[in-house]
Amino acid sequence: MNQVLEKYLPERAVQSCFELIKSNGVHLKIVNHRVTRHGDYRRMPNGMHQITINASLNKYRFLITLVHEIAHLVAFEKFGRRIKPHGREWKQTFQQLMLPFIRPEIFPTKLLPVIANHFKNPKASSSTDANLAIALKTFDVEERKHSYVFELPIGSTFRIYNGKLFKKGNKRIKRFECTEVSTGRLYLFQPNAEVELIKDI
Repeated sequence: MNQVLEKYLPERAVQSCFELIKSNGVHLKIVNHRVTRHGDYRRMPNGMHQITINASLNKYRFLITLVHEIAHLVAFEKFGRRIKPHGREWKQTFQQLMLPFIRPEIFPTKLLPVIANHFKNPKASSSTDANLAIALKTFDVEERKHSYVFELPIGSTFRIYNGKLFKKGNKRIKRFECTEVSTGRLYLFQPNAEVELIKDI
C-alpha cells in the first residue's frame, strides 16, 4: 500500500495517510478521472468503507481529497449517519484530521496560507473555494488547455465539458451569471470553473 501511496501523495504524508487508511478500515480505490468529483466515500452493504479518488489529481489535491473522504467516514462513525454530509460535525472532523498535514514539510510554502485559510471553514469541495482551487491547479502536471470563467471577457461564449455553450454575464457576489446559448436559461458559474473559450461563433 505504501508504494501505491508514494505515487500519489507528498512523500512526508505517506506514512500518516497509510495509518489513517489502516486504522479506519478503508478500502481505497484509485480510479480514472471523473469530471464531477475528485473522490467519494461509500459504506458498502458488507460494512466495508470504500473510498475512491481520481488518479489524475496532483499530490496535494489527492491528499486533501483523501482526508476529506476519511473525515466523512470518521464523522459518521462518531456522530451517527443522520448528520449532514458537509455539516458542522464533518467540518470539525476534517479540520482535526487535516491539521497534522498543514506544515512546510508536506505543502509548498506558497500553498500553506491558502490551505490554512480554507480550513478555517472547509467547503464541501476544494473546487468551490476558488482561491484554493486555482492555487492547487498550479501544481498539475498536465499543461492547462482551458480557461477559467473569471479570465474571460464579459459577453464571450464558452463551452463546458459536456459540450453545452454559454455566454458570460456579470458577476453576482462570488459567481458569474452565464446564459445557456441554446435555451436562454441563466446559470451561476464558479469563477474557477474550467471552460473552453469559443473565439468564432
